[in-house]
Amino acid sequence: MLLACPTLADGPHIERVVVFGKQSDLIGESISASEGVIGAGDIAQRPLLRAGEILEFVPGMVVTQHSGSGKANQYFLRGFNLDHGTDFSITLDGMPVNMRTHGHGQGYSDLNFITPEFIQQINYQKGPYRATQGDFSVAGAANFALVSSFAKPFAKLEVGENGYLRTVAATNIAVGDDSLALGGEWQQYDGPWTDINEDIGKASVFARYRKATSDSVLHVTLLGYDNQWDAADQIPLRAVQQGLIDELGSIDNTLGGDSSRYSLSLNWQNADWLVNAYAVSSRLNLFSNFTYYLENPERGDQFEQVDERTLYGGSVSRFYSASVGDTHFHLIAGLETRFDDIREVGLYATDQRERLGTVRRDSVNEYSVAGFLQLDADLTDNLTAHADIRHDYLAVDVNSDNEQNSGDDSDHITSLKAGISYIINDAWQAYFNAGQSFHSNDARGAVIRIDPASGEVTNPVDLLVRGEGAEIGLRVARYRYYNASLSLWYLNNDSELVFVGDAGNTEASRASQRRGVELSVYYWFTANLTTDLELAWTDSQYREDEEGEGRHIEGSLPVVASLGLNWQMNDDWRSDVRLRYFGKRTLDSFKTHQSETFTVVNASLVYETSQWQTSLSVLNLFDSNDHDIDYWYASRLPGEPTQGTDDLHYHPIEPRTLRAAVSYAF
Repeated sequence: MLLACPTLADGPHIERVVVFGKQSDLIGESISASEGVIGAGDIAQRPLLRAGEILEFVPGMVVTQHSGSGKANQYFLRGFNLDHGTDFSITLDGMPVNMRTHGHGQGYSDLNFITPEFIQQINYQKGPYRATQGDFSVAGAANFALVSSFAKPFAKLEVGENGYLRTVAATNIAVGDDSLALGGEWQQYDGPWTDINEDIGKASVFARYRKATSDSVLHVTLLGYDNQWDAADQIPLRAVQQGLIDELGSIDNTLGGDSSRYSLSLNWQNADWLVNAYAVSSRLNLFSNFTYYLENPERGDQFEQVDERTLYGGSVSRFYSASVGDTHFHLIAGLETRFDDIREVGLYATDQRERLGTVRRDSVNEYSVAGFLQLDADLTDNLTAHADIRHDYLAVDVNSDNEQNSGDDSDHITSLKAGISYIINDAWQAYFNAGQSFHSNDARGAVIRIDPASGEVTNPVDLLVRGEGAEIGLRVARYRYYNASLSLWYLNNDSELVFVGDAGNTEASRASQRRGVELSVYYWFTANLTTDLELAWTDSQYREDEEGEGRHIEGSLPVVASLGLNWQMNDDWRSDVRLRYFGKRTLDSFKTHQSETFTVVNASLVYETSQWQTSLSVLNLFDSNDHDIDYWYASRLPGEPTQGTDDLHYHPIEPRTLRAAVSYAF
């Protein structure tokens, strides 16, 4: 029950069909034990609180939130606090999701525009081992593939507590010999907060035209997304302990934002070529207040972050195959380009969403081009190897409201990657991989001379920063019985991108190192009863000493675990129960402060006939009051000393909530 994601040699006439990616053993298919496929069937089984949680199908990945539901999620993987996307590359059919030089943080990756029902499959790779992985891919990468057509037209309605309402509909239209897939989503939600009504109004549209010939396939895809919301942001522990607010309350109840994303993309493929092109228009206005009254005792510290841009780009890849004796070679040569026309990236002082002054306002042009070669060699029937090379060039031009912070810069970097794998027998495969990658820094930080808040002279950062890693792995599988993988890995970054809780953005920090172990096990007790267990342990530290600072990386997450049980009770009924566990997160560089552990259980029960499906989901089944996320920094409440108080700031997990859904396939 798997997959068929055709290889390029299979030719484009073979349709992608995915049911359950986890049932694919990938023996002889993958280059490492830490890459995999997530199928549409996997996605349909799991109850989700937020759309972005779909990334938690990547073993060891944590998806959480520290603010309103409309902004990008917070991601953790391999000991990285990825903030909203640093060091993990996300693409959608070759179109980038990570945003460079973004108003809310470098690598910002908002997945709210994706509708889970419209996803065909997700291919993920952890570690920097493939030439196709460029910017933001030190920890790994994931590519979402959208459906070409729907198995059946359908309409779906979901309702739940706290004003939750979601509708999804999709259909196919014949256009001569071609096809047009159409879909849309609407969602509204008030949330459980005591003094905030999230008032989410989210709308998404999807249209994909498909034209197939005897030797090629063309897709043209239009996506549209618009959202607005009010936000219950992170809160200080002392405010709850003093009775100023409860755990579902807020210090500043005028926070929130609005966001939109519209894209047009083209994908064309035959047996020898793959061509992608895209244009994306993206906008975000976000109001936050993390320190409350620390900087401005009278009106408060609320600020607005603005990002408005259009990005264009594309890629072209050429595939070659050849044999020398008994050795078979497969070569991919590719070229990528991207241009970000950032009309405004700004930071403004605000009070109740009214602008009071400009902290910094810029327009930025950011252009990149990359070339890569990816060579795979089947040395014997059991032994394969790959060697990849990639070169990236990035140029930026910043026009700031402070002339001293205007300027241009450029940088380039070459990344080498290689690996070898050996099929021990039909059930076992061993792997070794090593590779380099990088992340870009904010263009404003690469040309900055004067700190816009303090007026002090400051030093610029490097535009491109190298990361490198290696891993050994083992995979064992027997189709429909078990599927397991084990990885031992390390990653080094020449400069860490760290989320700064009291500023709401990321900053370049010291060089870092990480090492870890990951285990994924999928087991079929019977054809109808399956379980999965995913464990990840990571040790994260800075490689360099800094006066007055420790060696531990703020926000790093050492332990992640997930346990799931899926039961197909009969032809009509099935259930899913899933436990997620996160260990204590490091909150400061001395590890003096740590978060508490996090445990949540979600469950669902589904009844399905040939046309109807009804489901009941219970999210946070045991009503855990753990924290979605924790930070340690100084803030000030009214009446406190002007220097503020160091404290734990957190966003609580949403209380237990029920959601019911009904869908009909026409």
